[in-house]
Amino acid sequence: MKFTPLAAVITLSALCPSLSAEQVGPWNLDALKSNVPAMKWLRQDQRIHSLTYAGEKYQDRETEVFAFYASPITLGEAKAGAKFPGVVLIHGGGGTAFAEWVQLWAKRGYAAIAMDLNGSRPPEVEFDAKGIAIGNGHRGTRTRLPNGGPPHGHPEKFDCIMTPDTSDDWPFHAAASVMRAHSLLRSFPEVDAEHTAVTGISWGGYTTCLVASLDDRFKAAVPVYGCGFLHEGESVQKPSIDKLGDHKAKWVKEYDPGSLLPRCRVPILFVNGTNDVHYVLDSYMKSYNVVPGEKHLRIQVKMPHGHPPGWAPQEIGLFIDSKCRSGKALPILGQPRLGGDMVKVTVKSTPPTKLKSAALHYTTDGGLRSKREWITVPASINSDTTESNSAIVTQVNEISAPKPPANANTWYLSVTDERDAMVSTPVEFAK
Repeated sequence: MKFTPLAAVITLSALCPSLSAEQVGPWNLDALKSNVPAMKWLRQDQRIHSLTYAGEKYQDRETEVFAFYASPITLGEAKAGAKFPGVVLIHGGGGTAFAEWVQLWAKRGYAAIAMDLNGSRPPEVEFDAKGIAIGNGHRGTRTRLPNGGPPHGHPEKFDCIMTPDTSDDWPFHAAASVMRAHSLLRSFPEVDAEHTAVTGISWGGYTTCLVASLDDRFKAAVPVYGCGFLHEGESVQKPSIDKLGDHKAKWVKEYDPGSLLPRCRVPILFVNGTNDVHYVLDSYMKSYNVVPGEKHLRIQVKMPHGHPPGWAPQEIGLFIDSKCRSGKALPILGQPRLGGDMVKVTVKSTPPTKLKSAALHYTTDGGLRSKREWITVPASINSDTTESNSAIVTQVNEISAPKPPANANTWYLSVTDERDAMVSTPVEFAK
């Protein structure tokens, strides 16, 4: 039988699936995960190094991405030859590669890389008298790279979908640049390539949701604020998506994390506040609900929105430690149960971890979620038993609180353990 070249390729791909690239939307996952991008060091004479690496093509030309890199070795706190877990750090809108963020993670014992997703580079790193990086991303002038990728403006994030060429789409570049940074990080000799994580803030949290759904090499993911279902509810991005008209459905399918999170098998911790105006609680819980794999929540009443507030919660490091460094896991809360005049939830801690406090949080306000006031009521930590499965011991606690009032439209419970680490139940909405 005579085949045309195309038919031959199709037949070979059908017979040998390993020969066909794994393509999800515009991303060639096989290429992004198997190829280490070309890179060059710009500075290695400081505690925090700087580099550029190859990005995706933009406007028919090659691109480069700027990044900061640090590890306990570059900080002078470990000797050459040591190995560390890795972490990829994704900034949000208006942000850049943050030197102090990279240093924070290097001091935690990680090899950390943070890239700029605006086709730019921030000012050079400066240090205070104690050797701590000064906030480079919030001072000075950022420089546009001669071969930078698309800027992270609204036209590049949304209107880009109106052209058939995906190479000018910021969401495509952002996720691809993160996966390229991950491949580069895993190639460094001091990095334990099998224990890496990703976390991002705001638009970086959005991108974290995309990447956690595309790159199964990560052992943990923590999106802060960012989520999917941006075309629904009170999201500030909704008007920009609505303006896409006939192209709206395509943008949602290709670039809304709600369409990709059903693929996510990377253990994920969602971190957000009750009143976030950019990533609203309704959309946030829809994003959480569609994840089929391991998932956790940390919802804080009126958590402020920003880069330093977004990397401050210690639960981010504790969760990633539990997946990449054999650290103690965060408590796991079950589904709240309503009965009589009480609401109860079971909490399991493996290994056993003492619970410090618990609370019920609810709002009876209407109107915009970003404007609602919340009420917090202490909850009781009742029973304390253990379950054993071979050598694994689990502590089981029962948490109870007064039932939310009948006019409460949104509520959830939280617990805080002896490390002051706080985790939450899924948020409940009145029907």
